[in-house]
Amino acid sequence: MLCLVSGDEELLVARAVADVTALARASDPDTDVRELEANSLLPSELDEVLSPSLFGGRRVLVVRNGQDAKKDLVAALLRYAQEPDPEVSLVVTHAGGAKGKAFAEGLQAAGAKVLRAAKLTRPKDRAEFVRDEIRRLGGKSTEDAAEALLSAVGNDLRELAAACSQLMADTDGRVTAETVNRYYRGRAEVSGFTVADAAMVGDVPAALEALRWALQVGVDPVPIADALADGVRTVARVAAAGRGNPYQLASALGMPAWKIERAQRQGRGWTPEGLVDAMRAAADCNAAVKGGSDDRGYALEAAIFAMSAARKAEGTR
Repeated sequence: MLCLVSGDEELLVARAVADVTALARASDPDTDVRELEANSLLPSELDEVLSPSLFGGRRVLVVRNGQDAKKDLVAALLRYAQEPDPEVSLVVTHAGGAKGKAFAEGLQAAGAKVLRAAKLTRPKDRAEFVRDEIRRLGGKSTEDAAEALLSAVGNDLRELAAACSQLMADTDGRVTAETVNRYYRGRAEVSGFTVADAAMVGDVPAALEALRWALQVGVDPVPIADALADGVRTVARVAAAGRGNPYQLASALGMPAWKIERAQRQGRGWTPEGLVDAMRAAADCNAAVKGGSDDRGYALEAAIFAMSAARKAEGTR
């Protein structure tokens, strides 16, 4: 069996490798599992690991970070892929970028099963991950519950998976936004989205209070900066779509109706020029926060004031 795990999302990579291992051990509990790094693996070592065992039995070989494999190892692996041992499951993890692309394509051409493990960059995909995770654990959730959990926990898939597991353990399996808020109220109240919601409606005191409380309890500045940028982008997208029923716009915009309705409320008082200025302020904030600014809290406060100024100035034109 040949498998290519393509992507660099750690949780999804770990699960893909675990699934292959579990499949092998289901047929042979004594399956031998070995994990090796591609950048230090020599072809001679590969031959030794893949050579038939005197005692037989299934084996799983996981070659990590295939994009770092040297040419001679790539050649050896591709040769093996042409006539793989049926008792061996060879799993190659690959970050999925341009580096080592020919190797990944060679494995696919040899018939490797591709398991996708790319990072989930779109909010829609992360929300779907939450819903799938709860479904995988035997429960059900609503769209707004997934969005609420993202607001409360953040975008890290490991934390989201752990939160889903905890919710399933503490509830009857039906997860709603009210359920999430009840269990994560303290954390949700100091999330970056709370700061962004206040900033988008021009409530500077509330935004600053939420920001300072969030920083005090240890919320990372990066997701707060991301939330500010997401707030401006969401209002701009919804405003560009024109007035309409949130449920009718949901499909076209690829976001839940409740989020569109909230953006429509937040968009009152904004002009296109003001949103452009706010986007620039959010971008400057992101660059400062993610670029190692000496005072990331100050950068966030400055963004809140700049967004408020853009809203007020443009709203009076």
